[in-house]
Amino acid sequence: MLKDKDRIFTNIYGLKDKSLKGAMSRGHWDGTKALIEKGRDWIIDEMKTSGLRGRGGAGFPTGLKWSFMPKESDGRPHYLVVNADESEPGTCKDRDIMRNDPHTLIEGCVLAGFAMGAHTAYIYIRGEYMREREALQAAIDECYDAGLLGKNNKCGWDFDVYVHHGAGAYICGEETALLESLEGKKGQPRLKPPFPANVGLYGCPTTVNNVESIAVAPTILRRGGAWFAGFGRQNNHGTKLFCVSGHVNQPATFEEEMSIPFREMIDRHCGGIRGGWDNLLAVIPGGSSVPCVPADQIIDCPMDFDSLRDLQSGLGTAAVIVMDRSTDIIKAIARLAYFYKHESCGQCTPCREGTGWMWRVMERMAIGNAQKKEIDMLFDVTKQVEGHTICALGDAAAWPIQGLIRHFRPEIEKRIDEYTHNAGKAPALEAAE
Repeated sequence: MLKDKDRIFTNIYGLKDKSLKGAMSRGHWDGTKALIEKGRDWIIDEMKTSGLRGRGGAGFPTGLKWSFMPKESDGRPHYLVVNADESEPGTCKDRDIMRNDPHTLIEGCVLAGFAMGAHTAYIYIRGEYMREREALQAAIDECYDAGLLGKNNKCGWDFDVYVHHGAGAYICGEETALLESLEGKKGQPRLKPPFPANVGLYGCPTTVNNVESIAVAPTILRRGGAWFAGFGRQNNHGTKLFCVSGHVNQPATFEEEMSIPFREMIDRHCGGIRGGWDNLLAVIPGGSSVPCVPADQIIDCPMDFDSLRDLQSGLGTAAVIVMDRSTDIIKAIARLAYFYKHESCGQCTPCREGTGWMWRVMERMAIGNAQKKEIDMLFDVTKQVEGHTICALGDAAAWPIQGLIRHFRPEIEKRIDEYTHNAGKAPALEAAE
């Protein structure tokens, strides 16, 4: 169990003073200049030692990502871009950081910016996050007034932070689509290579990181990478913000040690499953784009990247969506299929055409108006979409359906049998749409 003294986010619920003075009283902005004076290589080495893997979903090692930025400037400015788009259904951790503990993020921007030779950070915030944007901007203004940001600041590294808000497009959470949107263009993913570390924002070297990845950096550097690496299993280190929603007694966002078993996490922080553990049907463990896992497989699973990958799912953003036996799982996945159809940018044919096709078939399967041979056909189409698009939205649309077919095929077949048996009484397909 994570002890209070080891928590990085000390005001995640907004119960304490979130001003600069309040943040400083809790240890933020403590010795920032001294950390910068230790040099760029020291910071990157500590981040590598910490074992921090990106908290935006992909889990790429953060220190390694920072090290990709060119050591010497070729005349082009370097940029840090913070991905605060947080549009993954079920995910609500970054908004609490920005609303209640924003100084963790701002100080993290300064240290990360120094480590990658950047003098400017852009925080791209989700368009619907109005209160979060106001809180973040107020905190940034405080830092300018206190001389912690801007030219000749007290930290010893000239640094500016700008907040840019999107217009509610899920696709802009993909790093290259985010850069396109930031440049004022249509938010569509870019082909890689070139990667952002070489050609990013305005054609300059850029690193895009999730809010949580940047916000934990100052505490890691103050306490040492080895301290952070002391939590969790091998290759899955550190503390992590989990956001649990759905059929638990107390939905919550909380900070906990990586690799905590699922059952222990739910009992300790969420008051258990609604109706008891026997009532658990399935869990989507990492935001809506990862496959669901049935109750018997997840109940004692450590909540980390590798354990969940072994279950053919993923930790993603650690947005845990809990579904009890009252859930119509086929309808739930059909609803997600509609979301991905709606949010596809339409650039790649497999995604543009495939997401709509998969949704229409899922809508029929939700009422049973399908043939059993279509189940395999649907699975085959998800495989034609997965891995054949510029960005991972095609994968995100395919994986929930694959998880449903893998674990709940008997449910789909039963629904089809019932519909066939009651033929004539069931609603027509047109009515369902």
